[in-house]
Amino acid sequence: MPHVATYVRLAHRGEQTLADSFRLVGQAFAAEADVFHTCTMLAGMSDKHVARMDPIAHRYEQDGVGDDVTEPDRLHVDGLEDAREGQIGLLRDLQDLYVLATFVQTTWTVLAQGAQGLRDKDLLQLATDANTETSQQLAWLNTRMKAAAPQALIVAP
Repeated sequence: MPHVATYVRLAHRGEQTLADSFRLVGQAFAAEADVFHTCTMLAGMSDKHVARMDPIAHRYEQDGVGDDVTEPDRLHVDGLEDAREGQIGLLRDLQDLYVLATFVQTTWTVLAQGAQGLRDKDLLQLATDANTETSQQLAWLNTRMKAAAPQALIVAP
């Protein structure tokens, strides 16, 4: 059971990293209103997942689960540190967000399976809800990359 706690921390950190990365890209490309507003909204989704995860993470810590388990460095993903510039930069940042959101979504999928095995209804509900909302984040990222690609690859200097 200690690895459930590892994945709870992994989801918590992943969602926070995703929220921060969405905000970074939104602010960097604020001149593109759809990017700014949608990234802000999608960051808010991840913030809500983090807030909902807090009591669950606390419960697993209180139960002593995972006290002796540290998250290996390879079990987390880094977010965006700096936004790139220009249309090609936007395209690459959207790709990086897509990879990060995919990581978060697969983490929720794994946690849902663990929650079913543990019969943890709270964790299962959160994992199910978060997975659905992460799918929405991924759908927007995919659509926005398709819209940005011609401009970035063909037209932009």
